Amino acid sequence: MKSNHSEELRVALIQPDTIWENKEENLNQLTIHIDKLKNEHPVIDMIVMPEMFTTGFTMNAEQYAETMEGATVEWMREIAVEQELVICGSLIIHEKKKFYNRFIFVKPDGKIEFYDKKHLFSHAGEDENYTAGNKKVTIEYKGWKINPFICYDLRFPVWCRNSNDVEIMIFVANWPETRIEHWQKLLPARAIENQCFVIASNRVGLDFNGLNYNGQSAAYDAMGNTIAIMNDSVGYTLFKIRKDNLSITREKIPFLKDKDVFGFL
Repeated sequence: MKSNHSEELRVALIQPDTIWENKEENLNQLTIHIDKLKNEHPVIDMIVMPEMFTTGFTMNAEQYAETMEGATVEWMREIAVEQELVICGSLIIHEKKKFYNRFIFVKPDGKIEFYDKKHLFSHAGEDENYTAGNKKVTIEYKGWKINPFICYDLRFPVWCRNSNDVEIMIFVANWPETRIEHWQKLLPARAIENQCFVIASNRVGLDFNGLNYNGQSAAYDAMGNTIAIMNDSVGYTLFKIRKDNLSITREKIPFLKDKDVFGFL
């Protein structure tokens, strides 16, 4: 098992052409991407997949939901344990008669942490088919603090506020091409205002509703500089982030100490 602490993380973003409401084929394609990625880059600490990576952004929650003991979570657990890495992304979870758009974060020891999407996209009826989460989550991995978020959360800076000295924010999304300029502007904004790394995974392709997705999965440092960015093609990218780079930025301009404190955080 790898060390519990690391000054450097090697992170992979996977950008698939998600097939509408086809769990089996989506998992098959993701498995191919992950196998190829690991063959080319044996040492990886974290793999980040998009929002609803098994189905696309469907409102058919009841039909496609799984439980936390279901096949997809077990698939994630097997990869995490066998490859000794984190794998994360969101899928539809059924729990206590409710449906959630849940970000699932599986660690190399098989332990799972999760975050339920707080801001449901009412424009597409997500609020009518899913239950909103009410808890902001901080995950610790290899000495790093991480806040997970899902898609529409990106538009709400108060919810995303760095209230727990996190070093990484992860956004997983189905963010369409029609609003991709917002994605490209808001991601570095969240990195700058929160003085942290921002890592974001999106999808490509056409969905059942005729929306096109053109990817642009990316990572930014605390100054808003681009660490990695993908185009509109299917595939993956690998990059490194280091704590010392973040520490230098925070020491030079320590404006987080002057941040507002919001009661619900």
